[in-house]
Amino acid sequence: MNITVNAKHITLTDAIRDYSEKKIQRIAKYFDDKMDIHVNLNVEKNMHIAEIFVNVKGMFLKGIEKSEDMYASIDMAVDKIERQVVKYKEKLISRKNIENRESMEDLKLSVYDYNEEHAIEEPTVVISKQIPAKPMDIEEAIMQMDLMNKNFFVFRNAENSEINVVYKRDDGKVGIIEP
Repeated sequence: MNITVNAKHITLTDAIRDYSEKKIQRIAKYFDDKMDIHVNLNVEKNMHIAEIFVNVKGMFLKGIEKSEDMYASIDMAVDKIERQVVKYKEKLISRKNIENRESMEDLKLSVYDYNEEHAIEEPTVVISKQIPAKPMDIEEAIMQMDLMNKNFFVFRNAENSEINVVYKRDDGKVGIIEP
C-alpha cells in the first residue's frame, strides 16, 4: 500500500499524518492487492477539507468531506469510501451472471461481514427518456445544459461525432466526458 499525504494551507504534523494513515487502514482491510492512496488536506475559510483518492487495479474511489475539524473531515471521508467499497462489493456478489469473472478475481476483495441493517437496496430506474443526439459543439451543449437547468447534458460532438457529456462540477466549473 502506497499512501501519500499532502497538506495545503495547514502544517502537516506527525499527529495528523499518523491519524490519516491509521484511519486509511480501515480501507486497506478490504483489499489484498497493492493500492495507491492520496490524501489531500486543506484549510479554506475555517473549513477543514479532507480529500482521499484510492486507486486499486483501475477502480477509483473518492471521498471528499468538509467540517470545522480536520480529524472529523478525515473520519467522514474514510467513512464515505468505506461505504463505496461495501456497496461495490455487494453489487458484485448480488449479480447472478457476472460476465467478467476475471476482473472480479483480480480485485480480490476480502470478506466483509456486515449486519442486515447495512444492506443496500439496488437502485431502480424511475424514468427513461429518449433524446435526439443532435450534433453540436461544446459551447452549445453547455448553453443547452444551462437553459434546461440541469447538472449534465448528453450530446453528439460535432467535431468527432462521438457521444459526449458535459456536467457541472462541485466547484461551479464545467467538465466534459468523452469516450
